[in-house]
Amino acid sequence: MELTNNIKSIAIGSFDGIHQGHRVLIDQVEAVVIIEQNRCTLTPGYRRTEYIDKPCFFYHFEKVKSLSAQAFIDQIQQDFPKLETIVVGYDFVFGYRKEGNTALLQQLFDGQVIIVAEVKYGDISVHSRTIKNHIKNGELTAANSLLDRYYQISGEVIRGQGLGSKALVPTLNLRVYNYLLPKEGVYVTRTLIDHQWFPSVSFLGHRVTTDGSYAVETHILDREIYTTNEELAIEFIAFIRENQKFDGLDALKQAIGNDIWIAKNIHNG
Repeated sequence: MELTNNIKSIAIGSFDGIHQGHRVLIDQVEAVVIIEQNRCTLTPGYRRTEYIDKPCFFYHFEKVKSLSAQAFIDQIQQDFPKLETIVVGYDFVFGYRKEGNTALLQQLFDGQVIIVAEVKYGDISVHSRTIKNHIKNGELTAANSLLDRYYQISGEVIRGQGLGSKALVPTLNLRVYNYLLPKEGVYVTRTLIDHQWFPSVSFLGHRVTTDGSYAVETHILDREIYTTNEELAIEFIAFIRENQKFDGLDALKQAIGNDIWIAKNIHNG
């Protein structure tokens, strides 16, 4: 099908995370071409469109990976017949076996090519892999600084072990797919339920004091919420403590009480 769009400028990339570096590209164009490799874990799939206020076009990697550099540019020009400007990052590669780089792009495309230099936050390179490392290490404050937003995951609400509301504190339990999860521990968070954000404290990890299973669960501060909502989101604000095994439920409950006190202070600070 022949496209009839009048888009004159696009940014091309994978855009996993939609971080500060990506914003520099996105802010210069009318639309965004996302190379979807089905392995983005900071902002999977269509979730990227939630952070981009411009039209997004997904090119599935499996469909374009065998195209030569020239064939890829031909495809882009066919899909955007009015195209005048392409914006890419300094490390952009394309074409079969990554044969194309920014220099070749300038040769093959007969319009303007804008190459965005490395974006830094202080002396740190703003890159998805840097953000992922911070998240894996529980360094959410650093990750959020590079993202310029709170790191967020979404998941399906599931039934938990039933222990929280009886012996500890009530929690909402999630089954999460495709997202990179922070390291095991307790975090200050916000939880989105039915389009409303609530201050919360969340736990990710193996429940080593009880049944040993892995869980992602969130406790809403100062209110009990029972929801049949199929999906909710969690934003990570700060790390509180490592996951640890306690000597019984009383000790665990005392630790949770301290976690809640810390979370309230940060939320109210």
